[in-house]
Amino acid sequence: MKIGIVGMGWVGASVASSILHSGLATELLLDDAKPGLAEGEAMDLAQGAAFYPTASVRAASIDEMLDADAVIIAAGKGGGPKDSRLDLLRVNATIVHDIAQQLSAMQGMLVIVTNPVDVMTQVAAEASGLPLPRVIGTGTMLDTARLREALGRTLDLEPRSIHAQVVGEHGDSSVVLWSGAQLGGVRLRARPGWSREKELEIAHEVRNAAYQIIAKKGSTNHAIGLVTAALLRWTLRAGGRRILTISRVQEGAAGIRDVAISLPTIVGRTGAVEVIEPEMDAEEREALNRSAEVLRQAYQQARSKP
Repeated sequence: MKIGIVGMGWVGASVASSILHSGLATELLLDDAKPGLAEGEAMDLAQGAAFYPTASVRAASIDEMLDADAVIIAAGKGGGPKDSRLDLLRVNATIVHDIAQQLSAMQGMLVIVTNPVDVMTQVAAEASGLPLPRVIGTGTMLDTARLREALGRTLDLEPRSIHAQVVGEHGDSSVVLWSGAQLGGVRLRARPGWSREKELEIAHEVRNAAYQIIAKKGSTNHAIGLVTAALLRWTLRAGGRRILTISRVQEGAAGIRDVAISLPTIVGRTGAVEVIEPEMDAEEREALNRSAEVLRQAYQQARSKP
């Protein structure tokens, strides 16, 4: 399994480490615009080869990644503690557009991690010209993981026992589908003591988690590295088909078209093959439509000349 990563900052390095520990890659190719950075990261990771499943790691050009099973774009400017993901629009759109154009002849999946990830997914889809199911953003997979972790702490349960999802933008307009959240087949809202106040508190925590981490350490990188490795593991392994809240350019699911946004999606070797429209109450559906409009306007802003 050959995997490429473009962009070896904090996030790219964490993605690389998580992929190696997952045992998925037999060959990992690294690229960065900063001279020497990819080479240094490759050397550092390769020297830990005794502690992860066998894989070769080396610096490579984007051209050498065209036959990879997947290429991850993690390049771009990271946000500051007061920057929303959408504040990174124009500079990162230019970077992602240029990289995606170079990958227009690639054979595998193109996975976008760069923020704002939904807009960058649409930029990459347009610039690469690849089939839409093969251009995937990590979307609200991380938001969903944060939600389940927060619910696990609140309910004193293992997060994997909780079935709850975040959809929409990976950002400030994300939507928690509280109406469908379940514990052991029972709706969370039917649990004694559960309240609207708890929902508002946890949703706020999930939306603001990145800002708090960035304020304390400068970047979020470990969790998104794990998310990206899991996405690739569940997507690329033979026979693996899983429902994940990834971002892709939508073609009518939930009434949304021509904008990249996260919805539950069946992913497999051929990419994001089927989008599933979740049950939503009227409030959640309205919030999802607002989120789609935020992203639609952001994409138009990203495409416009300064």
